[in-house]
Amino acid sequence: MNYQDIIDKYYPAGSPLRDIYMRHCRSVANLAIEIADRKALETDRNEIEEAAMLHDLGIFLTDAPGIECHGSEPYILHGVIGARLLRENGMPERDARVAERHTGAGIDKNEIIAQGLPLPPDGDFMPATQLERLICYADKFYSKSGDMKRKPMEKVLASMKRISHGSFERFLNLKEEFE
Repeated sequence: MNYQDIIDKYYPAGSPLRDIYMRHCRSVANLAIEIADRKALETDRNEIEEAAMLHDLGIFLTDAPGIECHGSEPYILHGVIGARLLRENGMPERDARVAERHTGAGIDKNEIIAQGLPLPPDGDFMPATQLERLICYADKFYSKSGDMKRKPMEKVLASMKRISHGSFERFLNLKEEFE
């Protein structure tokens, strides 16, 4: 099954959510590939595209009406949900891991506990591979709401500061790696 088959399965053609999903994921994929080319990363461009196009697969099951998501799960679980769906559909583990680990600049166990996040405290939500870090980084420049245009670095940095000090520090490390 290719990534478009998976998207088509969960995001019906002509729906507002599909339009949001496709625009966001395509923007993330394009930026990730642009960074990979500029930095001469050895990661396969097809793998980058596939992982970027699938990183938010689980959003449709979350409660985020502002972006046309009318499910019942908290939005922060979209990565875990997407990873489960990718595994159930036989997609590569690398794609599932990108989905699980792209939220924020990764989420560590201490943040799960301190913030009372509805994530399994024993889960691993920190981007480890170059592909995981790249998609996590590129994702921060595109929202799924508003004008959906690329955010300037200053806005991304301010957003990461609001999440947590740990997220901000991890994002600075990603910035150093990919800029």
